[in-house]
Amino acid sequence: MEALEGKTAVVTGGSRGIGLGIARELAVNGCRVAIAGRNPEALESAVALLKNEGLSISAKQCDISNESQVAELFASVGQRFGSLDFLINNAGAAHALANVENFAPEEFRRILDVNVTGTFLCCRAAIPLMKAGAVIVNNLSVAAHQAFAGMSAYCASKAAALALTNTLREELRGAQIRVLALIPGAVDTDIWQQFWPEAPREKMISVENVARTVVVALSMPPATSIDEIRIGPAAGTL
Repeated sequence: MEALEGKTAVVTGGSRGIGLGIARELAVNGCRVAIAGRNPEALESAVALLKNEGLSISAKQCDISNESQVAELFASVGQRFGSLDFLINNAGAAHALANVENFAPEEFRRILDVNVTGTFLCCRAAIPLMKAGAVIVNNLSVAAHQAFAGMSAYCASKAAALALTNTLREELRGAQIRVLALIPGAVDTDIWQQFWPEAPREKMISVENVARTVVVALSMPPATSIDEIRIGPAAGTL
């Protein structure tokens, strides 16, 4: 899409799953893409994979719940590219199913540190690099709107991240920076191994379709208002 040619994008959690799919689609459409993640080996593999497909991206190790690492990530983006057009806050954490009375407090804190504080830190560091027409996409989940037994930390974190997203949208309207909530339903990624290994992944929506939908939203005219992108399998499929 010509609207994306030469734009700069950062994708957190970009070494696999939805993040890697979005990074690939952005690169295919002419974006300069930097991915971030905690695992250096996974980042190296992602860069090599896309290089084999004829695509060029850069990568930097970053734990988004660590304030100094986030600051370093966006300082490097500013030094290399000068500005930032798209921030895709995709990095997130999930947990094994457990009811509240059996859930470890330190695990609850870990999930919120990544899914809420991490999203906040990335937005806070990215905004000074953004100009009118830039877009922030926060990858959330249907769990932001719907509760699931055994997923207290995950659901609480996604609902809080949605509230953060909605607040940020109001704060940035005057700067003409759009803020979108990506609300995917069941997507065929490895996250299911954590809490539903036997899930019928063949019935889920593909990473590629999620990525294409995000890129379409990013390519819309700056005056276009899109608050949420909801995408998933057809009702009754799973």
